[in-house]
Amino acid sequence: MRFFSIFILTTLFFSCSKNKIPDGILKPEKMQAVYWDILQADIFTDEYIVKDTSKNLKTENIALQARIFKKHGIDRQQFYRSYEYYLDHTDLMKDMIDTMMVRQKTNPVNIHKPAISGNQQ
Repeated sequence: MRFFSIFILTTLFFSCSKNKIPDGILKPEKMQAVYWDILQADIFTDEYIVKDTSKNLKTENIALQARIFKKHGIDRQQFYRSYEYYLDHTDLMKDMIDTMMVRQKTNPVNIHKPAISGNQQ
């Protein structure tokens, strides 16, 4: 009986701790919002900025990302550290992507206007 109790407690401990997001990693809701905007910026870059031969795609995309990070109050390192974390935790990444897919069906991406606040240049 004692072994069974220890087994149950250990199982509960590990199942609860596996879903805890470490400090410095964006929580799923915030990560989803930032990632959604990053994907929109990538689509905008690939569909519209690519047509302007006077612009450097990489530079323009980095500028869009910087505005997204500012909008969400994070920095580039925090986003990419979080992104790596979610890639390593496929169950969390899958949940986030599934939610984003549902969101896309109810609110399609408008690639004519990326979801970035502030002045666009």
